[in-house]
Amino acid sequence: MPLCLQQRERADMLIPNERIAAFAAALREGEARVVFTNGCFDILHAGHVCYLAAARARGDVLILGLNSDDSVRRLKGQARPVNGQKDRAEVVGALRSVDYVTIFEEDTAEALIAKVRPAVYAKGGDYTRETLPEARVVEAYGGEVAFIPLVAGKSTTGIIAKAGRRK
Repeated sequence: MPLCLQQRERADMLIPNERIAAFAAALREGEARVVFTNGCFDILHAGHVCYLAAARARGDVLILGLNSDDSVRRLKGQARPVNGQKDRAEVVGALRSVDYVTIFEEDTAEALIAKVRPAVYAKGGDYTRETLPEARVVEAYGGEVAFIPLVAGKSTTGIIAKAGRRK
């Protein structure tokens, strides 16, 4: 765990994947409306912050599934992630809108969603039900899939491209 998290009150916000099912079940039993989202969150930007705040607004607790470094490489290429999973967890976990973070190894969050069983699964507006394999899992147990509009012109890929032009 990164040093800052060890020194903060929120050191317990990083939930090991093997404990997430029981943890989420306890939240649901306490009648919390659990919202779940997932992604790489490699270089945090204003689009991420707005997206996560909108996701959190749909419930009482936001759990963020963070792609592991290996899964980011498989999804985005060998040059990614720019920031390692521990650092990415530290950064997203510091946001007021994110209550808990768990790191997962798979390329999609289907198995993780089956464990968490959120009331709401939030994903960016660049997805549709047809392009989102996790939607079938959520809808099978009666959960809601919420598509959140993207913030125009804000993306990690765009930031990396812009930084490359400034060399």
